[in-house]
Amino acid sequence: MNRFMDVLENVLMPLADKLNNNRYLTALRDGFMVALPLIIFGSIFVVIANLPFIDRLMSEATYAQYQELIGSASSATLAIMATFVIVGIGYKLTESYGGEALFGGVTALAAFLILIPQHVDETTGVIPVGVLGAQGMFVGIITAFVSAELYRFFVNKNWQIKMPSGVPDAVSRSFSSLIPITMTLSFFLLVRIAFSFTPFETVQNFVYTSVQAPLTALGSGLTATIIAVLLTQIFWFFGLHGQIIINSVLDPIWFTLAGENLDAYNAGNELPHIVSKPFMESFIVGIGGSGMTLAVIIAIFLIGRSRQLKQLGKIGGPPGLFNVNEPIIFGLPIIMNPLVIIPWLFAPVMVTIFTYFTMVAGLVPAPYGAIVPWTMPPIISGALATNSWQGAVLQVVNMAIVFVIWWPFLKVMDKQYYENEQSEGKPTKTA
Repeated sequence: MNRFMDVLENVLMPLADKLNNNRYLTALRDGFMVALPLIIFGSIFVVIANLPFIDRLMSEATYAQYQELIGSASSATLAIMATFVIVGIGYKLTESYGGEALFGGVTALAAFLILIPQHVDETTGVIPVGVLGAQGMFVGIITAFVSAELYRFFVNKNWQIKMPSGVPDAVSRSFSSLIPITMTLSFFLLVRIAFSFTPFETVQNFVYTSVQAPLTALGSGLTATIIAVLLTQIFWFFGLHGQIIINSVLDPIWFTLAGENLDAYNAGNELPHIVSKPFMESFIVGIGGSGMTLAVIIAIFLIGRSRQLKQLGKIGGPPGLFNVNEPIIFGLPIIMNPLVIIPWLFAPVMVTIFTYFTMVAGLVPAPYGAIVPWTMPPIISGALATNSWQGAVLQVVNMAIVFVIWWPFLKVMDKQYYENEQSEGKPTKTA
């Protein structure tokens, strides 16, 4: 066991440290956080528009009108989420260099709009809305990174218009950013023109074919998902926020998969993916937090004899209902505790496999793309993510799996704590 932990520490700790401190991954993570409130807002109204059985309470015409009225909330947010992510990444990356963050964000968005397909279409207008959402996510991320770097490069070259000291600050900053923005956007215009002479015709087609499609196919697979879940648990075991580290890398893929599912759902087609952001949030993280520790809290209340575990259950229970589990991670403790490494690593992997094949078999619908807030309590979140009662039942079964796996290890831990308290003369009954 010690050798295994030494290997994990020597291999993964340096990797986690590099990922956690990487400027681009940090900007990517923070860019998604900027967009997240808007994405959740749109998702809430997707859920409201598709509440179970609501179509049976209205006439067909009334239901269609209801969906049309409610649908504008998601069309203006969730359907074009790539634009918000782009602004967020451009803003955060420019900010990390100490530059004018707002100009970095809007320049990234303008560069993206230059690159994507633009044509007059009777149904979608000048710019196809699809490329502003899940389809354009990877182009947007790459564009935001390149745009921010180019903007910084031209600013550092001091290619700026200097205004007299009496000019208002806002005006001065606008003019000082004019040349860097012009040079940056001119570069992307040249790229667009160059791609128009290739078989791909647009950067969007090239990136989708070469990068986005292969990555989303990989990220939607069970093997990659298990690795992601396992790495999250390992990072947490060593005291690193595994959720943030892994999400920084895989959120672009998972959000893209969620967007493609939502597009298919709205079109009345079969959902193309099992794994997506709602899959991870509602059925893995959304059962008490990383490691699904709500089941651990329930087990503590049932078997706990030691004062330490009983008090921990009281402290960790209320936040655990909303998927906040730091009290359990640091109080049990889970970090660097060899007594819990097996259930901590094994239980989430088993739940991931079980959930995946339950949805593949059609026993539970796959999440249809709406992003349920990660603080939503279990059972409710499962029903909302899948728009079905089966999703709620699956979460209960998942908690039972975690409960069974953790039970013997908690018994050993509780016995150890209880005996220590007895030997030290501490009372074992709580007030």
